[in-house]
Amino acid sequence: MNRRHFLKMSTATAVAMAASTAGLPGGKGLFRAARAGTLPIAPSGSMGASETTSVCEMCFWRCPIIGKVRDGKLIKIEGNSKSPVNGRRVCARGNSGVQLLYDPDRIKYPMKRVGARGEGKWARITWDEALDEIAHNMDKVKKEYGPHALAFFDHGASAEHLRKIFINMGTENYTSEPAFFQCVGPAALAYLETVGYITTGTRQYNDMAHAKAMLLVGSHIGENVHVSHVREFIAGLQNGARLVVVDPRFSTAAGKADIHLAIRPGTDTALMLAWINYVISNNLYDKKFVANHCEGFDALRKEVSGYSMEWAAKICDLRIEDMKAAIELLAKASPQVNIHPGRHSTWYGKGDVGRHQSYAILTALFGAVGVPGGIYFPSPVPLGHVECVAEKSEHVAPIEPEISLKEDSAYPFSSNFGTVTADIIKAIITGKPYPIRLLGINGVNVIQTIPDPYETMKALKKLDFIFCEEIMAGETAIWSDIILPDAVYLERYDGVYAYDGLTPYVTVRQPVVDPLFEARSPYWIAKNLAKRLDIPGFTCPNEQAFIEKELEGVGYSLKTLNKEGGLITLPANPYRKPGELKLDTESGKVNLWVEAFDDEDLDPIPKYEATPAPPKGYTRLIYGRSPVHTFSRTMNNLWLHNEIPENKLWLNDKVAKMLGIRDNEEVVLENQDGKRSNPVKVLVTPGIRPDTVYMAHGFGSKSPLLSRAHGKGAADGFMMTKNVEDPFMGATSKRTNFVRIIRGGKPLAMPDLCPVPDEIPRYTIKSA
Repeated sequence: MNRRHFLKMSTATAVAMAASTAGLPGGKGLFRAARAGTLPIAPSGSMGASETTSVCEMCFWRCPIIGKVRDGKLIKIEGNSKSPVNGRRVCARGNSGVQLLYDPDRIKYPMKRVGARGEGKWARITWDEALDEIAHNMDKVKKEYGPHALAFFDHGASAEHLRKIFINMGTENYTSEPAFFQCVGPAALAYLETVGYITTGTRQYNDMAHAKAMLLVGSHIGENVHVSHVREFIAGLQNGARLVVVDPRFSTAAGKADIHLAIRPGTDTALMLAWINYVISNNLYDKKFVANHCEGFDALRKEVSGYSMEWAAKICDLRIEDMKAAIELLAKASPQVNIHPGRHSTWYGKGDVGRHQSYAILTALFGAVGVPGGIYFPSPVPLGHVECVAEKSEHVAPIEPEISLKEDSAYPFSSNFGTVTADIIKAIITGKPYPIRLLGINGVNVIQTIPDPYETMKALKKLDFIFCEEIMAGETAIWSDIILPDAVYLERYDGVYAYDGLTPYVTVRQPVVDPLFEARSPYWIAKNLAKRLDIPGFTCPNEQAFIEKELEGVGYSLKTLNKEGGLITLPANPYRKPGELKLDTESGKVNLWVEAFDDEDLDPIPKYEATPAPPKGYTRLIYGRSPVHTFSRTMNNLWLHNEIPENKLWLNDKVAKMLGIRDNEEVVLENQDGKRSNPVKVLVTPGIRPDTVYMAHGFGSKSPLLSRAHGKGAADGFMMTKNVEDPFMGATSKRTNFVRIIRGGKPLAMPDLCPVPDEIPRYTIKSA
């Protein structure tokens, strides 16, 4: 599909997606049954249903929604028409929240393990029994080993209350690990130190709708389907923005690009540094902005002077004329140019912070800070102060370990974001610098998320006690000793959600239906566990009480907010006039040279360091998003599973021809350490480089308790046994593994169709 047809069809596609997922909750063959007259397709409009506004949690984007309930059953989910970011639109995942709520495989009651860990055998117990046993084990481990023997992994809106339990127990070992040390960490640190704020968190402050040109480096907009983000991207294209995409794969976004650079994986920073040098050498930068609002320009000019276009073309396996055309296209649009910072940044380990630092530098050189079309500033929302949720109780005397896993980390910038995930796993296995004996988990699939699941499973086996708060019985649940049934986002209140983007707003997640079975809200679970552990601070009787406190900051109550349609918009201040631009850095300017990095003997300006190329006979494995799934979280969902039940391996058509592999043929992957995948079907395509294969992340569930997802597709995480940690903050690489194809039990040597220059070493496989 070409660019023009894409733009014409964007609105029609959104309508079609919404229509395709309309219907009542039920079993298999939904649309077959409807055609047979045994199950009606829910019509548009009110449908005679009561409506409740809330906030979606089918992914972390959190679109405002409306749930339609008839006869006590949720029958449809729509976007909240008052929302300035998604309106009545929701994606396939947002629609399918109905099926999450009514999934027969969801965790219904507190459960206690009766078989071996990972075996998936359980006995139903009461809430009192479950919480008593968790409290007993937490107290026992703390008394025997000290507070730092407790650890907590979490992710998502439901996790913060349980996290505060661990903080109040005195441990330093808590981390939102998938969102930081396995995803956004290097990007967040790079922008924080360069421009003074994190532009690439849950909300990304990128004004694509007003951009005249956009650059995406490996960003899968259109495949991650964050509704407002995609709308802004489409708006930019509709308004005439030119698009450059750098990606070894012909992604959805690449299909809309004016220039697609199919770069050699691992060489993105080489391209960026050559571009920065080209912009400076050819006076394509905004001289006034750089002179008034940037620090370290002379040092930058000197550092990048050796990175020529000719050198980068060889390293990156690109044509010089394409590279020049792309950077000149971007420069021509200055300052209304959007160098998108991306989100998922844990690719190669050593160069991940520098790669994102280079995006921020290029943004500054074009003067695209605080202007329409560039990166903009968040508009803070003044929520009220909440005193009824414990942060850290005064009665808990801080106990500093002799060697702190957090403060004495080898990674100087990690402690600002929690304790490094990989360090916690290592400490569990080795007992150093102190033993970790108990793990709590909320909202994290630790087996699918943390690289090298074999090491993770080794660590889990060594723990005295594991408990989790979950909705679905994925890998995390089957490795736990106690499972607590978390309420689905459609069954609970959470704190006030304040959006600080181009049109700030305030809304609230509130229950659309009553909790099913014995599911309980996160605050209820934390409050009742706190009582057993004698932790004060959870003094609010329920979630509504602290929501009311937060809403006081904007002059509303829950009742008055709901009278306004569940959402109010607030004034925005996203842009700055040149004389008013002051960043939250020490100098108030953009740091083209980062002193904080230099103080820790790290590169203050990015440098290119070669990422090893695949060994002979292997190819690099990369991964990405599926447009209807949120990783492993949604793989069991009836509607979404029906659309995409398994992933496929993207294989270059020339490579497939040389190996004799047909489209849709089933193969197995083997990585450089001999680990093999589940069978996976092949997608033969010219849309992937010959030295690379690709698959969507989150498939290949190992949990037999997920009746639809179990064993469907291949899990890329089980191929990730070679990892490199970022030296700045300890994030773990996820694109440093290599695979070959196994067919009929025999390995096939991957042909070497992309010559590797001498400047890039090949990875050497260690002999057994």
